[in-house]
Amino acid sequence: MGWMFLRDLLSGVNKHSTRIGRIWLAVVFVFRLLVYMVAAEHVWKDEQKEFECNIRQPGCENVCFDYFFPISQVRLWALQLIMVSTPSLLVVLHVAYHEGREKKHRKKLYVSPGTMDGGLWYTYLISLIVKISFEIGFLVLFNKLYDGFSVPYLMKCDLKPCPNTVDCFMSKPTEKTIFILFMVITSCLCIVLNFTEVSFLVLKCLMKCSLQKFYKTQVLSV
Repeated sequence: MGWMFLRDLLSGVNKHSTRIGRIWLAVVFVFRLLVYMVAAEHVWKDEQKEFECNIRQPGCENVCFDYFFPISQVRLWALQLIMVSTPSLLVVLHVAYHEGREKKHRKKLYVSPGTMDGGLWYTYLISLIVKISFEIGFLVLFNKLYDGFSVPYLMKCDLKPCPNTVDCFMSKPTEKTIFILFMVITSCLCIVLNFTEVSFLVLKCLMKCSLQKFYKTQVLSV
């Protein structure tokens, strides 16, 4: 997977982010992307081969594995990383568009999110809301698909072609549960950071509008 593209994408947003946004980027890089690349992929390697049931009925293990794990947990984690990072592409595209305008008009249009023009402010805010939606959506999906955030030691399966109820075992369930809980915690941390950043941007905008309105009132009264 081209994780370097994702890294470059997020790096391009860094200089246009608030301080809270830079903390979010650090969490995504260090505690999510690097953990996934360095450790998580190896823990889930050959997971179907390591899934065993106490019967040798042809097709039984495959059917049971597909039932308990309709989507690989680590691949769903990877998809979540991609989806929560993709909204940053909106900001990158918006910045690229304005940089083209700056070269054309030879004028600096904005310096940071605190002094950006209305268009970039809305784009940045929308990207945060989309990130929050993806984060929450994937947590709910994960919980629904796997009935919680843990990997059980024992799973009972009675699907055809299994002749009766069989016991199935997943390799390294404790280690996988730890990684899943780590993923959930970092995801929740990112949601909190995104909510905080949205609140910061909205509050700052409201304060700025209120001050401008106050100054206008003062000028008119004079």
